[in-house]
Amino acid sequence: MTSNGHDIKAFAFKTKAMILKMERKVQSARQRESIYWHLASHGVPKSVHCLCLKLAEEYAVNAMARSRLPPPESVSRLADSSFHHLVLLTDNVLAASVVISSAVQSAANPEKLVFHIVTDKKTYTPMHAWFATNSIESAVVEVKGLHQYDWSQEVNVGVKEMLEIHRLIWSHYYNNLKEDNFEFDGQHKRKLEALSPSCLSLMNHLRIYIPELFPDLDKIVFLDDDIVVQHDLSSLWELDLNGKVVGAVVDSWCGSNCCPGRKLKDYLNFSNPLISSNFHHDHCAWLYGMNVFDLKAWRRSNITKAYHRWLELNLNSGLGLWHPGALPPALMAFKGHVHPIDSSWHVAGLGCQASEVSRERLEAAAVVHFSGPAKPWLEIGFPEVRSLWNSHVNFSNKFIRKCSIKG
Repeated sequence: MTSNGHDIKAFAFKTKAMILKMERKVQSARQRESIYWHLASHGVPKSVHCLCLKLAEEYAVNAMARSRLPPPESVSRLADSSFHHLVLLTDNVLAASVVISSAVQSAANPEKLVFHIVTDKKTYTPMHAWFATNSIESAVVEVKGLHQYDWSQEVNVGVKEMLEIHRLIWSHYYNNLKEDNFEFDGQHKRKLEALSPSCLSLMNHLRIYIPELFPDLDKIVFLDDDIVVQHDLSSLWELDLNGKVVGAVVDSWCGSNCCPGRKLKDYLNFSNPLISSNFHHDHCAWLYGMNVFDLKAWRRSNITKAYHRWLELNLNSGLGLWHPGALPPALMAFKGHVHPIDSSWHVAGLGCQASEVSRERLEAAAVVHFSGPAKPWLEIGFPEVRSLWNSHVNFSNKFIRKCSIKG
């Protein structure tokens, strides 16, 4: 610099300006990545949409696709407590097929399994057609649409109020995000999480009404539609929940001071006295997505009412009680009703960018959960874990082939 006669101060300013420009480009790239991920997680792949259309057509023209589920000789199992009842609330036919296929293949006694699928009116015909034409050996599958329920006026009003509050929350964060000068930081990333598909999903929010959906059952295993079962689940029905309502993974495989998902401070706003006086910020949040529910204990509790009360309190507090997302009110409503189960039952986070779970840990898990935006049926799904899901897709099925669904 000195020998060539350059101005060192000018050079320093120029270098600093270049570095700042690069930092802004990096920040802009992160912003775009986050937004694109959000948009991609909302998408329904053309092939998956095609599958629903083809199956709906099959339901209309093929009597076998409309055959009774389950067949008459198996109807008695639907409320028989000696069988193992598994519940899915989903509007994704392909995902439901993977959950059930993997659970049956992993079961020591598949003839003991009874699957209860609840779906919306739009998806009912393709869902029914799939399981009517692809019967599961030994196990029983029931497909029921929400339009087939005859709920009480109280439940109908409660569901409508719950959905309306969730829509208001979604609209609040959507409008704020549009008005903000978006920068990539934790606060705005959380707002994007609030706009995720799960936050508006009817099937997702209806989990809090499982006792009303299944009045004849006392104990069930609930499975999200973005999971794969890898090992036999039968011992879950034998678990003693010690009077608690839900069995869930709370303590983590990664040691002390480590949570399987996140801590409560990642979900709740502890600067609000209503939150700080009722919850401890450092406690681990339990994992939703593979849970044992004692429905008799649930019916004796006030969990569903507590869920509604927290929703109303959040609305009246200007939506400041928790960070955006569908999970926080459930974590709050189930406080004191959770029985920890071994962490090997459920490993989550396979749909997130920074999954730190080892391959050995994944293979040992009874259930792996693609929680996060990168679902395995989307193009943004991670190739390194997608094979766990693809191995249970029936790629030889004529509808799968017609719709060009590939691994």
